[in-house]
Amino acid sequence: MKANEIKRGTFLHYEGQNIVIKSVFCQTASSRSGNTIYKVKGQVLVTKKKFEHGFLGDENVEVIDVNRQAVQPLYREGDAWVFMNNENYEQYTLGDEDIQDELAFLMEGLEGVDALVVEDQIMGIELPANVVLTIVETAPSIKGASSSARTKPATLSTGLVVQVPEYLSEGQAIKINTETQEYVGRA
Repeated sequence: MKANEIKRGTFLHYEGQNIVIKSVFCQTASSRSGNTIYKVKGQVLVTKKKFEHGFLGDENVEVIDVNRQAVQPLYREGDAWVFMNNENYEQYTLGDEDIQDELAFLMEGLEGVDALVVEDQIMGIELPANVVLTIVETAPSIKGASSSARTKPATLSTGLVVQVPEYLSEGQAIKINTETQEYVGRA
């Protein structure tokens, strides 16, 4: 796989370490003949240390085979979440440090969640593209506000704070993009 094909959630084997990519930033060279550099940030799977590196766009990278298993978050237990495999009903516990980027979207019974399994070990989870959350706190809605009007901050049922249109009020269910953490629309 070429480095320009790396995206969030890709698993790489680099310099003897297995790494999950958390973000990719494309930096274009200022000169005409310069290569585009893909700066990636991620996490080493075994040690949980941060990983940052810049790959040239045409550089080859080694991708790890990842098995995805459908799971459902059951409940919180201390500083961890307990998940159930939807096929064999086996339960797994993942600590907050293992799923730090996904915590803002997790709630009991959320559907469309996949466990990422590498060499029979769960390394993390993958969320659906959008999740439905409820607004629990926001400024009062303004009469006559249209959908193209300004936005206001809203606290959602999981504690995540996002910008929403002014016409929305507390108690409404909305869709949130799990990758960008932005408002998508009403549920």
